[in-house]
Amino acid sequence: MSDTLLQQLDDDGVLLLTLNRPRKKNAFNNEQWLAFRDALTAANTDPRVACVVITGAGSDFSSGVDLNDFADADGEHPFESSAKALVDFDKPVVSAARGVAVGGGATLLLHTDVVYVGSSLRLRFPFTALGLVPEWGSSYQLQAIIGARKAAELMYTSEWINADKAVEVGIATACFDDDELLEKAMAKAREIAHWSISSLVETKKLMRNVHRAAIHSAMGGEAEGMSRLAGTPENIEGVVAIMEKRPANFKQFRK
Repeated sequence: MSDTLLQQLDDDGVLLLTLNRPRKKNAFNNEQWLAFRDALTAANTDPRVACVVITGAGSDFSSGVDLNDFADADGEHPFESSAKALVDFDKPVVSAARGVAVGGGATLLLHTDVVYVGSSLRLRFPFTALGLVPEWGSSYQLQAIIGARKAAELMYTSEWINADKAVEVGIATACFDDDELLEKAMAKAREIAHWSISSLVETKKLMRNVHRAAIHSAMGGEAEGMSRLAGTPENIEGVVAIMEKRPANFKQFRK
């Protein structure tokens, strides 16, 4: 068990998963991707678990991928199996996100069933700003949740959105003060966990099956797009610009 992901199962059948790298804004390193995957895989067949809550330690949900070790994996990156574990998870998932939710920290939320956000939320799908493509099936899932027009605006502009807009466009279910966010999420999860697990599983399968094939197809296309764009001059400029906290200059490549 990794200390990058804290796990706590209560008597009501609610498993609380806490992303635990607060000094890095809970950015996923390889160890945390694997811990997240293994926790979901185990919970999927654990008869004690009826519902899962995902949150972040400290003041942020997750800043996405930790770029310091993203290229260190051999073969398939653990992100891939972690993403599939959440997409194919059969039990209800509630998320409680406050502070920063960027990249994988934002697209993760699209695969949770009830999304509660704190008033401090700052969410971004930053892929065009990085010279990349969306991931985690978000090129499909965001459109399915909020509609093609709104999804296109958010994806093309890489704009930051706050908690109120996240609720307004339909990414989030509800917004609460930061100090009561986790309590509200746990209460909703316990309300869900009160019911028959087999009924919850079959209900989620019915609701998700109409989207599952499309999400997997989107993930395949995204992987191909990512392989074409990762490491290009535009991608490097986007990453360096973010690290240097300056606007990216993509016009230099339009010659």
